Parts: sequence; C-alpha cells; structure tokens
Amino acid sequence: MTDRRRNLFILLFVAGLLVLSGLVIATKPTVLGLDLKGGVSLVYQAKPTKQAQVTTESVDQTIDIMRKRIDTLGVAEPEIQRTGADQIDVSLPNVTNADQAAAQVGKTAQLYFYDWETNVLGPGCKPAPTDAAVTGGSSAGSGQGSLTQYAAVERAASCPKTDSGKETTTGSYYLVNDKTKKVLAGPQETSSDLDAEIENNKIVQSADTSVVAVEPGTIVVQAEGPTTGAASDQYYVLKDNPALSGTDITDPKQSFANGAGGSGAPTVNFSFTDKGVQAWQETTREIAQRGQDSFFGGDASSAFQHFAIVLDGKLISAPYIDFQQNPDGIDGSNGSEISGGFTIKTAQELANLLKTGALPIKLDLISASSVSASLGKQALDQGIIAGLIGFALVSLFLLVIYRGLGLVAIGALGVYAAFLFAIVKLIPITLTLPGIAGLILTIGVAADANIVIFERVKEEVRLGRSIPVAISQGYRKGLSAIIDANVVTFMVAFILFMLATAGVKGFAFTLGVGTLVSFLTAVLLTQAVLGTLARSKAVSSPAMLGAHSKRQRFRWDFMGASKWFFSFSGLILLIGALAVGVNGLNLGIDFTSGTRLVAELPTKATEQQVRDTIAPLGLSKAKIQKLSGNEFKGEAAFQISTDTVESGQRASIEAELNKEFGTGSYSFQTIGPTFGKTVADSAIIAIIASLIVISAYIALRFEWRYAVPVLVALGHDLLITAGVYALLGLEVTTATVAALLTILGYSLYDTIIVFDRVRENVPRMPRAAFSQILNRSMSEVLMRSLATSFCTVLPILALLFFGGETLADFALALAVGVISGTYSSIFIATPVLMHWKEGEGVWRSRRARIAAANGGVVPPYATAAGGAEAEIEIDEPKKPRDRLTAPEDPERAVSGAEFDEMVRDLHGEQGAVATEEDAPETVVAEGDMAEEVEPAEPPAASSGADASPEDLVLKDDPSKPTTPRRKRNKKHGRR
Repeated sequence: MTDRRRNLFILLFVAGLLVLSGLVIATKPTVLGLDLKGGVSLVYQAKPTKQAQVTTESVDQTIDIMRKRIDTLGVAEPEIQRTGADQIDVSLPNVTNADQAAAQVGKTAQLYFYDWETNVLGPGCKPAPTDAAVTGGSSAGSGQGSLTQYAAVERAASCPKTDSGKETTTGSYYLVNDKTKKVLAGPQETSSDLDAEIENNKIVQSADTSVVAVEPGTIVVQAEGPTTGAASDQYYVLKDNPALSGTDITDPKQSFANGAGGSGAPTVNFSFTDKGVQAWQETTREIAQRGQDSFFGGDASSAFQHFAIVLDGKLISAPYIDFQQNPDGIDGSNGSEISGGFTIKTAQELANLLKTGALPIKLDLISASSVSASLGKQALDQGIIAGLIGFALVSLFLLVIYRGLGLVAIGALGVYAAFLFAIVKLIPITLTLPGIAGLILTIGVAADANIVIFERVKEEVRLGRSIPVAISQGYRKGLSAIIDANVVTFMVAFILFMLATAGVKGFAFTLGVGTLVSFLTAVLLTQAVLGTLARSKAVSSPAMLGAHSKRQRFRWDFMGASKWFFSFSGLILLIGALAVGVNGLNLGIDFTSGTRLVAELPTKATEQQVRDTIAPLGLSKAKIQKLSGNEFKGEAAFQISTDTVESGQRASIEAELNKEFGTGSYSFQTIGPTFGKTVADSAIIAIIASLIVISAYIALRFEWRYAVPVLVALGHDLLITAGVYALLGLEVTTATVAALLTILGYSLYDTIIVFDRVRENVPRMPRAAFSQILNRSMSEVLMRSLATSFCTVLPILALLFFGGETLADFALALAVGVISGTYSSIFIATPVLMHWKEGEGVWRSRRARIAAANGGVVPPYATAAGGAEAEIEIDEPKKPRDRLTAPEDPERAVSGAEFDEMVRDLHGEQGAVATEEDAPETVVAEGDMAEEVEPAEPPAASSGADASPEDLVLKDDPSKPTTPRRKRNKKHGRR
C-alpha cells in the first residue's frame, strides 16, 4: 500500500469514527458520579459471624441482599461493587439522608424469637420465670427488671460457655471502665474487632479499663424502647437459645393493628415457613401452658407469659400469649405480627429488612459521604469550564509555536476530545470530578506527543530536507520516545486504577483511556493529514511549520555544571525535609479518620460564628476553614473538620446551622481508621509498584543503568512535592496520592525524551566522551522538553484557577510535580546518568584519551570536524531495477569506518581529538547560544574526529523538483 493510499485510508477511518462518535454523544446519556449529581456513598467492611465467614460466596450473597434492600428504597441506578477482599462500596445517587440509607442497607438484620421468661437470666446466671425483678413481669422487656449495660455485661461474663448448636454468636467482647461503671466499646465478636473499634473511636485506655469476654451461649440485649432517638441504658441478660430465626418467616409487610380492640398503631405482619409453623406452634404452646400453670385466680393478665423478638441485639417487641384465648398456643399457619413502638416509617423499614433477609456476615461502616445535588452541579460546571479553558490555552500555544503544524494538532485535539467523550458515554464511564481532571490532563498528553514529533520535523527541515521528507523522518524518529512515554503513563494509570479508592479510580481510568486515544489522534491522524498536505502549498515553506531558516542550539556545559544542580536540589530537599520534620504532613481524614462537613450557607458568616453555633454540640475544637470559589453560590461556605461524628450528631449540626443561618446545602465525608489505613497502604503499594514497573520498562527499553537515574529523579520530584505540602500546610488526601502517581508518569516524559536522544547519539559519536554525548543531546532536546512541560502545565493551571476549591490542592500538586519533573529530567537524571556510566571501562578509557589530547581537560562538546562516517540518511534512495541483492541498509547506526575507530578505542589506540572550538565551521556567538554555519564541503577524513550527524546528511538539491517524475506508460505498443 502506497503512502498516499495509507493516509487516505486513515483519514476515512477516522472520519467514520468521528461520525459514530457524534451519534454516541447525541444519543447516549452521560453517567455522572455522586460528587457531580449528589447522593450518598457508603463503604462497608465485612466481618465474620456465627453464620458465615468472609468468603467470596458470602460477600456476593451480601451484595445481592443489599441490592434488594436498595430496590425497596426506590433508588435509581445504584452501584454496588466489591473493592478488595472484604470491602463493599455502595453509591446511591440522589439520596439525601445518608444515615437512613446506612441503617437500611448495611444492617445485619439477624432476627430471633426467644421464650422470654425461661431465657432471662438473673443472679448466678439462673433463670427466674416467676421473679418480676428479673423478667419484668407484665411489663416484660420494657425496662422493668433491667440492668445497666455495665452490670449486664458483668453478669453475662460470669455465665458458663454452652455448645448446644443453637447459639447465635461465637461470644462477644466489651471494653469497660470499672471506675465509672460504663461500657466504652462493644459488643464485638472478636478481640481484634474490639481493638479496631477502640482505635476508630479514639478511646483512651487506662488502669481503670479492662476487656470483658462473654462466652458463647449468653447474650446481652437492649430493652425495648423507641426506635429513634437516644438509646436507654437498660439491658437484659439472655440465655442464647432461640426458638425461631428470621429465616423461618416469610412475606413480612407493614400493617396496622386495626382488629377488635386494636390501637391502629403500625405493626409488621408476617407468615411462617413450614418449619416455622411447627416451631411457632410448639413454642407458643409451651408459653401458654406455663401461664396457665401459674394462674391461681384473679386477673389472668398477671400470669401471661411472653416471647421476645430480638433484632441485632435489641429487643424490639415482647408480646404476651393469652392462654385463655390460645390455650394450645398460636397457630402459625395464620401468621403473626410484631407491634410496639413503631412509626409507619420504622415499621416499613423493618418489614423491608425482614423481606430481603438477614446478611450472612456483619458489615461495619468505615466510610460515608454525602454530596448535595446543588454542590455537585456547581462542581460539574467548574470542571467543564476548566476543561474548555485548558483546551483553549493548549491550542493557542500550539498555534503560536508551530503555525501550520499547530493547526493540524488543534484539529487532532478536537477529534481526540470527541473520541474520548464518546468512549466515556459508550462504556459508560461514571464521570467524577477527579475523572474530569483526568480528561483535562490528557489534553496535555495528546499535545505533548505532537510537540515531540513537530520538533523532530522542524529539526529535519533545518538540516535541509524537503518538507515531505522532513515530515516522514520526523514521525519515524519521534515515534520511539512517544511510545515509551505513553506506555509509562498508561502503566501508572493502570496501577492507580487497580489500587486506588473509588473516587480516584475515575481519574485513573480516564487518564489511561485518554492516553490510548491520544496515540491514535496525535500520531496516526496528524501523520496522515500532514502526509496528504506535504506537497501542497499549505505547508510549502519552513516558516509555515514554525522552523527558522538557521539552526539554533544551546551551547552550554550542562554536565560541567552538575555540581551546582545537585547543590541546588539538595538545598531544596533540605528545606522540604525540615518542613516535614517540623510541621509534618497535614494528613486529611482519608488517612487519619474523622468527619469533614462542607456547609454552604445562604447568609454571611464568620468562622467564629460557625464555631459558636456548633460548640454546644461538643465541636468547640473543630477545624473550621472558610472556602471561596465560584462553585459556591451561597453567601458563605465553610469546611468543618473534626473527629468522627455519629449519624445523629451530624443531623444536629445541620439543624443548628440551618436555625442560625438559614437552610443551606451540605456535603460530608466520614472516614474510619480502618478505611484510612486501607487508603494509606494502597497509596504506598501503588507508589512502590509504579517505581518497580517504570524501572523494569526503562531497563528493557534502554539498559538497566538508565533506570537508576530515573528512580533518583522520581524520588527527587516526590520529595519536593511533599516538602511544598509541608511548607504550605496543604491537606494530603486521596487526590494528592493520585497527583503524586501522575507526577511519576509526567516526570518521566521529559527524561525519556532526553534518554531517547542519548541512545540515538551514542552510536553516532563513537569517539566522544559520555559527558560530551549528554551535552550534545541536551542541547538538541532542551527546547522540546521545555515545550512539552509548558504544554502540560497549561491545563493544570486551568484546573488550579478555574476547577474550583475541590481540585485546587490536586492541581497544585500536579503543577509542582511537573515543574520539578522538568528540572529533574534535565539537571538531575542526566548528570546522574553521566556519573553512573562514566565509571564503565570503555567510557573511562575514552575520557582519559580525550583529556590527554586536550591538556588534561575534556571539552564540553565533541569535535564537529571528524571524518568518521556517521548516520548517513538519503532522502529518497532509489533501487536499481531488477537488482537481486539488497543495498546496504541506510538505517544502520554504525558504519564500517566508525566500527574500526571503536575497535581502536577499545585497544587503547590514541588519536588526536579536536574540539568544537577548533572546528572552523562553528562560529561562537556571545553568551550560551551558538549559531552553526553549514560547511561548504565535508571536512577532511584524516582529522579523526566524530562527525556531526547533520554535517553528513545529503541536502536536497533546490534545483531539482521534489515531486518524483511520473513514469512513462509503455503499454499499448509505446516505447
């Protein structure tokens, strides 16, 4: 296939994809995350129970039950996914009451029925069915005869272990204070779970505190009371011998007590399974007969016996059995009902819980967050504005610097944006605020690829090549650096996606997908367009490509100044280390646990006024920060950070703020230490994994010694970013971790550009010292390294200034990292590579010979007056017709003459080494810049110096047309 046909095919293929993308964008909805449209996010950690261990099957079963419960809430498009081995992430769009959602979705809902009088334990762990001081008598379960929780735990701890097979727990653990007679934590089924609760709630242990273990066979249940509000300190000790469980009931539903003598109060009605019918009949018969046996005349109700309904350790009802109406018990075939203390809402919730079934495992809520719809909409608008501004800035930069090439790149960026948005809608990708940040950053990725290629094209034009050949060679030579940089960025995004929390996964996914799409548009599409326009007037002159007529290159001793670079970096790192040591890192609640509340108030307020409002709720020490930004439409917005706030207290905070300042919009996030530790561990693993993968890839693509400077530079960038955070006191969040990992990829981009040119120049300069090769490589790619970094910073600055308060710290970390990465790629990684490589024997002996020939000094740059044959490239080599043997490969890196020179080097043969200052072809200007003038003829071959690659390129003859002559048609008898 000819180049013209290939380019036409690519253009038609892209045009077809563009049409399909337009259809997808027009017809498919965009799936927005909770932070953009509002809702509740809950993260649970699974814990084993008596019924099941935490396995893949039990977690999957739990997710199925949770999905059924969410369906009863009427939530549209919920997301429930497993994260890690034992965590479940639940996203509930458009849900406003996080506390209600958490209670409904994650409640274990273990329901058990007990014969009350025979299982309530009194002193000595003995049942006392006739002692009202133990059972409560006619007021059974309502608090009469109850104990404080501390006393109940102490009594239960004295009871012996049983193993009847009916026990509902494997035991329980409590933390108590023996001085204040209070229970501080528990119950938990394992001591490790109790330790986690103590850590989560930051409970201080002392000589007065102790851990109390209750053996299997005994449970402590809370007395019957209101389903909402503060829980009472009234408890009973029960023998754990249930008659029925929640699995024995069917068809639960909310109803009303409207029968004869009914109160009309809400109730929960249910039926029984076949097994449950029989067990219910037998249990209620025993209860009725016991009541009959204890009745000796008078008021029959005084002898009524009870059964208890216990849900997750709380007594929700203790109804009696009327032995006069039901002497043989209650026929379970007609079902039964639960009554007492219900509202319509709580009765419906219980019915739904019983309908979906109990969870086989226990779920601990380790993270909860809620975003109001108004704040989400504002965040979305800010993200879109930042994206448009970032696109405009990058487009303007490309147009000014590259002119005609820039127009092509801008068109490719537009196609890239359409493709990526269509993919986001088609998959679909849940678009979050960090995801929008990833989309904006990929604009820089796509533009960077064009910059690398366009600088190569301009370089070829300055060497005297024709426009078509310059475009072809520019793409060919720039492709390896682009592949390396994009592969590394994609690998970092993949690692981040696999290990990050849900919020950052959107960023990682869009970054990875954007990197792949950018390769299609920034390389294949632009190459096809320029290949088609190469011989047209649109790009007929170097000026249209942004290429100057004369070549300019920095002539500065980069490697000679390495000690100053190291000293400067060492000073910066020292300042950062002192800042970290003195101030420490301001770790956010993502790592340390706590609650963060963002309140947007309709009236003006100060931090002190907000503090005075919430101080009576025990939040006088909360950290209150006033927020500013276009995303906040109210008169004032504040971020309140404090220790973990319980659900009821969170509602009280909102109520007090509404009362004082008017109804506002609120979003909150609560993180437990368990979740924070998971986030911290994932961040460390992600960074280490990224460094290992990057090192392995660099070692494979270059050589293993090149990986060491890369690790040094990356560590340099991460430490500087951490130092800036410590100096400014910025909060470190999960978004910061995403920024740090992104910095790894972007920091490596410029390093790869430099190392790729070093790899190219090493065989072309067989007699130069390694420092001379590095200096030359640096001088050749410095401008493109700066251009790629500047192009990357532009969309980051758009995020920083226009992305809103939420993304400000994230964008700042990226900006610091990219700037630091540019500096380290040029002034840290390359000098480290020099000192590392020049310790090798070949380079050490070569440097010694050059120094001996130049008075003990190694010149910064190798001579340009050599006669050795270097990379000779012919614009359009012509093959002789019918030749059976292939010509010598013009792409070979080392010629025969150069190979002989290298052999002599290895055997210690010393030759004269000229410096660039000795070359008559070079005119050195004042300052660090030098302007090279093309030699009138090749230098003498006897000088023995390395050849400058461009001095050996065959220039295009301007007197000859660039368009190849059309072959004459010899068919139809023509000769």
